Amino acid sequence: MVLGAATAAGYPFLTDSYTNHLQSRLERQLVSGRTRIAYRTGKVAVGDSLTRIRIPKIGVDTVVVEGTTQSALRAGAGHYVDSPLPCASGNVAIAGHRVTYGKPFTDLEKLAVGDRVYLDTPIGGCTYEITTAPFPVDPSDVSVVGPTKDAELTLTTCHPEHSARQRLVVHAKRVATHQEPAKQ
Repeated sequence: MVLGAATAAGYPFLTDSYTNHLQSRLERQLVSGRTRIAYRTGKVAVGDSLTRIRIPKIGVDTVVVEGTTQSALRAGAGHYVDSPLPCASGNVAIAGHRVTYGKPFTDLEKLAVGDRVYLDTPIGGCTYEITTAPFPVDPSDVSVVGPTKDAELTLTTCHPEHSARQRLVVHAKRVATHQEPAKQ
């Protein structure tokens, strides 16, 4: 029982260490010429670097990978493959862990209307402004990441912490695009 308790207590630390190591590799990959070409052609492989998400209010600065598979999300955050590429028109959707694997979305509930989210892609960047306070939905409610005609961003994570009973959702609208990565 002691070994089991130690393993359970150390699991978040071990996953965070793994994600930190992975993020170093993903940061280099994000700025590579190969990634720029894959992004422009819309052929980013699941698990590869796609964009950097920065949310200054809650201290988020992490590379987001393509895909939301269990393996891809070990990077901490992943882009829903059926949603548009970051900064494109439509509903760009990103999922992130809350208590493990770098826990980039651990404080998502602290975001408020008007807060800014920055996405830096291999070919430029954009700024989104939060339009709805964080709200929970049932995990089966996939409408929150469904298509939209406007340039929007949806962030999702498990809710409450240490549970997958619900999803916490935040919506934002694109307010600016940049040829170079966005500056805070």
